[in-house]
Amino acid sequence: MQDSIEQYMQTVGQQARQASSILAAASTIVKNNALSAIYTALKNSEPKILAANQIDMTQGRDHNLDSALLDRLELTPTRFKDMLHGLKDVMNLLDPIGEITDLAYRPSGIQIGKMRVPLGVVGMIYESRPNVTLEAASLALKSGNAIILRGGSEALHSNQAIAEAIQHGLKTVGLPETCVQVINTTDRAAVGQLITMPEYVDVIVPRGGKGLIERITREATIPVIKHLDGNCHVFVEAHADLHKALPIALNAKTHRYGVCNAMETLLVDEKVAEEFLPRIAELYAEKQVELRGCLATQRILGATIKPASEEDWYEEYLGPILAVKVVSGMEEAIQHINKYGSHHTDAIITENFSLARQFLARVDSSSVMVNASTRFADGFEYGLGAEIGISTDKIHARGPVGLEGLTSQKWIVLGDGQIRQ
Repeated sequence: MQDSIEQYMQTVGQQARQASSILAAASTIVKNNALSAIYTALKNSEPKILAANQIDMTQGRDHNLDSALLDRLELTPTRFKDMLHGLKDVMNLLDPIGEITDLAYRPSGIQIGKMRVPLGVVGMIYESRPNVTLEAASLALKSGNAIILRGGSEALHSNQAIAEAIQHGLKTVGLPETCVQVINTTDRAAVGQLITMPEYVDVIVPRGGKGLIERITREATIPVIKHLDGNCHVFVEAHADLHKALPIALNAKTHRYGVCNAMETLLVDEKVAEEFLPRIAELYAEKQVELRGCLATQRILGATIKPASEEDWYEEYLGPILAVKVVSGMEEAIQHINKYGSHHTDAIITENFSLARQFLARVDSSSVMVNASTRFADGFEYGLGAEIGISTDKIHARGPVGLEGLTSQKWIVLGDGQIRQ
């Protein structure tokens, strides 16, 4: 069995490499025509895709998947419509490929510049969310990259139905169907092969639980664009407008629980804690959010609040649980975020411009916000059309990874017969 998986993955890799060379040379018109054909194919296949998703949902419930995973897995008609809307947004984005920047003359007379080019072949490993299949495929195609997609076993039927429509669209415009390939086996050995094929794959993007990403990071022989978890914070600073802070803190936690940009720890300045905490706790109680607080939080809200442990400050709950801490000011808040956070997304609520600027400069996260919900940390909301993932690395791609994050630059030299003296 291992030999057959290895042979299958080698074939997938070879096909992706061949397709990438064709796609890299494709014009913007050809790529947009492909995305348009995919849009039509998906729209025509909506009943089939939603039916396939229902099979996955039924199996997920039978296998006792937790509520957060089931929420990520489900494709409702509204979410399907949002998928198509995201695809149209990608179609309307400027094509970054071929862009030349920093062109300048040297004393020798040559011109030096940088040209934006595709990465080549992207390998993506992800869990639960079938909409990621389309988001990743559309961004890869628009940026001239072939992509190999390995979704979670819980979304197998959904992903295969979406992939079938994508490949039909590619075929319609004469591009290789192998520009987008979805791995058709749930065998974990396929992942081991995918992340150790540098001759065929240029970058790996894992999206999923911490265990998955730790494994990929440990075993991959290919560069990885990753984030381990989303322990996001909202800091209600002493100069906050509490009329803004209440809906922001509520939205950041309860808009959707099972997502990486949901708030997991609320920090409140001691100068406003007595006024703010009872009001926000009442709103959380209506949403049945369990609060775990520091001693000061428990003193203000009463003994019904569970004590927060050291582990709670590190936790990504992905559910209706929130850690709450009262801090002595900006310095303690920043130290807490940089120590316990996951460098994903953190926000400050304040009307003090100077302190807001300090927070932006000193919080070491891929997205830092002022007076806005952490739920905005998303490729769609950032105008990227979609995202292939969110990177908390400090390489070329950080934060939501859209088209530009799937490209690189190469130096170009323009001469007219110059030789080096």
